[in-house]
Amino acid sequence: MTEVSSLTGRLLVATPALADPNFDRAVVLLLDHDEKGSLGVVLNRPTPVDVGDILEGWADLAGEPGVVFQGGPVQLDSALGVAVIPGGGSVDRTPLGWRRVHGAIGLVDLEAPPELLASALGSLRIFAGYAGWGPGQLEDELAEGAWYVVESEPGDVSSPCPERLWREVLRRQRSELAMVATYPDDPSLN
Repeated sequence: MTEVSSLTGRLLVATPALADPNFDRAVVLLLDHDEKGSLGVVLNRPTPVDVGDILEGWADLAGEPGVVFQGGPVQLDSALGVAVIPGGGSVDRTPLGWRRVHGAIGLVDLEAPPELLASALGSLRIFAGYAGWGPGQLEDELAEGAWYVVESEPGDVSSPCPERLWREVLRRQRSELAMVATYPDDPSLN
């Protein structure tokens, strides 16, 4: 197998050609990517379920909208917490219960007491499920043109208008990708 260059911490932005309804206009934050496969969460799929209905202690720390997000089609009965620590948390001052993924973005141990992290968190999102790819599967999808790979920004995790995230991420690119942001929802109606 060829060496895999890690995309951990980057965004996968679904191309308009991606036919899988699970990922239509999806923006996926890759939490892990190596030769064993890839794991990420869809950042722009809010559900109607309040965080407090699932994880009561974490509700006050969740950003707006304070709902659970559908992180992907895999294990929808599990929860992942993704949080941004202002300033990125220096190596020697990483808060207990938070593991850095990339820069200021990290995973939260939802088994830890919320008050342990309350003063350190800048924003928190709770995801039901995740998106996963086996070894080489994501690389195949990238070669087929299913995804754009772009840099993430800490604000992507806590976008207050997740329904606009796909267009916003594309629009900020300094290439022809910015034009894709104007792609119509249904091109047959043009």
